[in-house]
Amino acid sequence: MAKPATILVKMVSTADTGFFYVTKKNPRNSTEKFEMRKYDPVVRKHVAFKEEKIK
Repeated sequence: MAKPATILVKMVSTADTGFFYVTKKNPRNSTEKFEMRKYDPVVRKHVAFKEEKIK
């Protein structure tokens, strides 16, 4: 069987709260690491989230 086109990645908050989102990514189309601004409910603000691998 073929490998799936999308992989799951963990988006970790840069506010060092430990909060994270899990999202899908197609590594064939976007080879660089994700970085996006999303809501962190621990600090109750929008902060940058960076991609990490799921362990």
